Amino acid sequence: MIHNRPAALARPTAALLVALALAGPLLAGCGDPGDLRGAGPTSTAVGPTRLWPQVPPAASPAVDYGEADTETVKGVPVPGDDIRKADPVAVFRAEIAAHPDLYTGKGRYAQTARQVAECGGESARGRTCPVLRAYYRDLTGDGRDDMVLGVRMPDHQLGVRAYTVIGHRLTEVMATTDSTLGVEIAGRDVIIRSPSKLAGYEYRTVWSWDRRQRAMLAAKDEILRVGATAPPSGRAPARTPVRTPPAATR
Repeated sequence: MIHNRPAALARPTAALLVALALAGPLLAGCGDPGDLRGAGPTSTAVGPTRLWPQVPPAASPAVDYGEADTETVKGVPVPGDDIRKADPVAVFRAEIAAHPDLYTGKGRYAQTARQVAECGGESARGRTCPVLRAYYRDLTGDGRDDMVLGVRMPDHQLGVRAYTVIGHRLTEVMATTDSTLGVEIAGRDVIIRSPSKLAGYEYRTVWSWDRRQRAMLAAKDEILRVGATAPPSGRAPARTPVRTPPAATR
């Protein structure tokens, strides 16, 4: 009995070896999808090269964007700091009163001022009233609604204004006037799309709240491809035109 146990154990072991030998080719034919594969050669990292280091840096901006210009709106109450209770037409009329050089006589927006005089108030928007519907969104991140106001301007331009309440006072924290394709609010950003002279492209300016300046700043101003237009083969793309910066000071 004792001498027969090793023989009995040896038989299953031999059968197992035969089974493994037969299964070996099948296992070798199955590829592992988790195997590492070479990604090919990678480009060498190249640091930025400073051009013309002998040219001294500018001491002042070449163009005044009026980025952090803010203005207290006088004569328009905001009961309980609720900006929804401020009449949008009254808000823009206060701007007209504060900037007579732009809105009276031969001012750039005198026509707009004359049309605003015909507006009937928040609940009565005439066809000629240039003050558009106000939109409300928390732009500053303080949990309270702010107001974004649009005003039709001459030459098919659109004035976009943003207001918040600072120190219990209605405050204009963004003012720009430009030719526009559309205005959007994404999160706490106001995005203005403007046409470009380059076919298939448009300008996009993103205005964002800056807590240090307590104003909406043009945080990003870029030109983006939006169409399928491509330059013919062998020809260089047209030169990007220099764009006049947003009229942040009205």
